[in-house]
Amino acid sequence: MLLRLPWLLSRKRLLASVAIDSYLFLLLYMAAFLFSFGGLPGVSIAVAALVALWLLSSYVIGRYQIVSQEAGCHVFKLAIRTAVALLISIGSYLGYFWVAAFTLGPRDSRGFLLPLLLAFAILSAIAQTLLARSIRFNTKDSRKWLFLGAPDTFKSLNKQMVWRRLPDDLTFLSDVDQLSSLIIDDWSGVLISDFNALPLSLEKRLLMLQQNGLSVLSVVSWCELVLQRFPPDLLTNADLLHGEFVFVSGNIQLRLKRLGDVVVSACLLLFTAPILILSSLLIRLQDGGPVLYSQFRSGLGGKPYRVWKLRTMRVDAERHGAQWVGKGDSRITPFGRLLRLTRLDELPQLWAVLKGEMSLIGPRPERPEFEQDLEHQIPHYRLRHLMRPGLSGWAQVNYPYGASVEDAANKLSYDLYYLRNFSFWIDLLILFKTIRLVFNAQGAVPISQESSER
Repeated sequence: MLLRLPWLLSRKRLLASVAIDSYLFLLLYMAAFLFSFGGLPGVSIAVAALVALWLLSSYVIGRYQIVSQEAGCHVFKLAIRTAVALLISIGSYLGYFWVAAFTLGPRDSRGFLLPLLLAFAILSAIAQTLLARSIRFNTKDSRKWLFLGAPDTFKSLNKQMVWRRLPDDLTFLSDVDQLSSLIIDDWSGVLISDFNALPLSLEKRLLMLQQNGLSVLSVVSWCELVLQRFPPDLLTNADLLHGEFVFVSGNIQLRLKRLGDVVVSACLLLFTAPILILSSLLIRLQDGGPVLYSQFRSGLGGKPYRVWKLRTMRVDAERHGAQWVGKGDSRITPFGRLLRLTRLDELPQLWAVLKGEMSLIGPRPERPEFEQDLEHQIPHYRLRHLMRPGLSGWAQVNYPYGASVEDAANKLSYDLYYLRNFSFWIDLLILFKTIRLVFNAQGAVPISQESSER
């Protein structure tokens, strides 16, 4: 399985922000240590953890996000978020100092690391402001692409542009003779819907344009670059036969994924046990009903398995059979809304992760009753069964709570992207994006009157 990184290359702003903060802290730490103690510091796990905490908290609270507000508004928000990241870092350091006080002296914290963190926060805020300003002034207008192919395919692509990662534009090429007088600097590339349908003369012209620096992409490559998802109705059987939408068994990335599933889920179950116990008591006191509820979901290979969650609905929520959840659904209890908003109702599923029925990262498991209809209405739907279902996934962190068959198709497009680009690193990105969603209480509410899950 080749390592694909289009999702990373489109996040240059994030990469630059992380690199700037990391390099800035390293320089300040070395300079302060040399000034205070007369020598260069050695490797410190505690300091490395402190930097990692700063980067993670900065990402979660939005310090590294691209913003479109006025400069003054951006500076104010950045200052607030920097202050929050600073308080988190100082609080964590003081907590470590309190636990390990026998190895640290009071002078170390007062005279070294605390002033260092304050100076670093100020310089980091200045650096991030300059980076944001540089991006605003130097970023070109959205990239422009020419489409060469069937009008129906163009309409489908235009419809998919609503949920795109990059602000690109797509223009239909109605007259192929325009390619002869095309000004390359005005366009980012040409999108071809069917290379096999091109006449030889047009192939030669496109080859010449490509050699002069113009990108010529297939629909699949363009979707991967711009949409960062693969709409299932645009994928052909020929695209699938290339063998890029499969998981290779025994791959080292899959073994790392399974190891991470076991370690992280075990730790989460251990650390969240008090929350599970308290939530169980409150659910029981609320209406005297059962604490947990279970359903069958489709797992790896479409094999059904039983999933357990904390109950968030009334006991008789499905007395009329399986139903889709709606926005503001009256069946959800008051405490259940809080559990759903914070995703705490998902914690019992960690046991399924330990058993190997689920993964931490993967397609959201669906109910077999609903999948019977979805498989008939959405092309290539069963491809999602090539992966273990997950608590979170590329679809969950990039698309709102599912609300219809159309939303299920859009979520599948993200699942297919994850299937083709799977790696340990994209799992790590999804994990961080999930933490940010939970922290900001986003993505847990249906966007319309229907939804795909209970």
